[in-house]
Amino acid sequence: MRIDRLLCHLRFVRTRSAACKLVDAGHIRRNGERVTRCSRDVQPGDILTLPLDQAVRLVEITALPTRRGAPRDAQACYRELDPQGQTAIAAPDTPVPAHITRGMPHP
Repeated sequence: MRIDRLLCHLRFVRTRSAACKLVDAGHIRRNGERVTRCSRDVQPGDILTLPLDQAVRLVEITALPTRRGAPRDAQACYRELDPQGQTAIAAPDTPVPAHITRGMPHP
């Protein structure tokens, strides 16, 4: 599954375009390597580093969701590896602008 679709289906971002902005800016890592293309595939077992909500989240993908469903269904597809953000890998390189993590405003 494409990484932009996965981030949207797992409810880390509100829209695929917001996910693409995070990826294009180089803020997302998959298995420790920076992801620079929205079309990059993600498989179960991959570890993602995501700078969201003024913190960095480290998650392992356990299953690929078929759609953007309820938050409970989305949380069943990944496992938090560092809930308190204490590992060195969770340190962000650059701060992520707030307008990217919140999604696009509605008119």
